[in-house]
Amino acid sequence: MYLVFFFMLLIFILLIFMGIFSFFLNKKTIFEFQSSSPFECGFNSISLSRLPFSIHFFLIAVIFLIFDVEILVIFPIVIILVNSSIYSWFFVSSFFLFILLFGLYHEWYNGIINWTF
Repeated sequence: MYLVFFFMLLIFILLIFMGIFSFFLNKKTIFEFQSSSPFECGFNSISLSRLPFSIHFFLIAVIFLIFDVEILVIFPIVIILVNSSIYSWFFVSSFFLFILLFGLYHEWYNGIINWTF
């Protein structure tokens, strides 16, 4: 019992010591511009690092990821056919495809995949 308490106390003291030690080692005494500026490919940055982008590209990327994962879920449906009856397989696969097509219709209806503004 005392041995477990001793090791827990030792680990706690070591963690506190390492935290204090890393805090003192991390302090920089001289502030230099070069050490605080971003370094990218050996060149100094000329323009702003945050450029505005169209939200439409972001929505297309999210839609692609969602539908890509859903299509990956379709692949095991073929393997399930071997282990289940044809009626249950048809019901599950048609229900899943209905949800997939309904999501595509919803995005088309809201104009998310329409490139004209």
